[in-house]
Amino acid sequence: MLHVQDLHAYYGNSHVLQGVCLDVQPGEIVALLGRNGSGRSTTAKAIMGLVQWHGTLQWCGQSLAGLAPHDIAQQGLGYVPESRDVFAQLTVQQNLLLGQKDGRLAKRWSLDDMYQLFPQLRQRQHTRAGVLSGGEQQMLTLCRTLMGNPELILIDEPTEGLAPQLVALVGQFLHTLRQHGVAVLLIEQKLAIALEVSDRVVLMGQGRVVFEGTPESLRARSDVRQEWLQV
Repeated sequence: MLHVQDLHAYYGNSHVLQGVCLDVQPGEIVALLGRNGSGRSTTAKAIMGLVQWHGTLQWCGQSLAGLAPHDIAQQGLGYVPESRDVFAQLTVQQNLLLGQKDGRLAKRWSLDDMYQLFPQLRQRQHTRAGVLSGGEQQMLTLCRTLMGNPELILIDEPTEGLAPQLVALVGQFLHTLRQHGVAVLLIEQKLAIALEVSDRVVLMGQGRVVFEGTPESLRARSDVRQEWLQV
């Protein structure tokens, strides 16, 4: 599905990604772990065409090189940035409708589906997104991306700053995606939820992959966690 090989990216003279390699298979949840500054968010931005890169990025066997972000999204990739980026002056429902993409086959998700996933959004459907709480904006961004019926969603720090009950809702959301066969590349700081929901983990450090395996294999490697995750 998604194949990343020898991926390099730069911010000015700073060489951020230094040969990243990873794959995401259909319906799989892969947790992309690492400390802040390890290159996780830059990897997602490179996949979505938001930073300059070189190497190999392939989606379903086709190169993503040279494609604009909106063209990549039309291929079936969704992106939930850490910044959330709701349309503040539009209502919740208008934001959700903007997530729909013309031409996507097998329409999978509806407004009612979104409101079932996060009932709080139904209560706020006619409220401007700019006045929502941070947790509500996170729910909205997740659902707006899902309305485009992506086959793979890249989700950057979905639980950051959320109360425990909202973290649990995000976990349920990720399990729902798995049940519907939607693949996820999950960037997450909370190790417990990342290991609980993922099929595989890819650990980054200093712009490269330093460990890859199952959640169970990472749990068994206290040396790896101490060197690359603990502060």
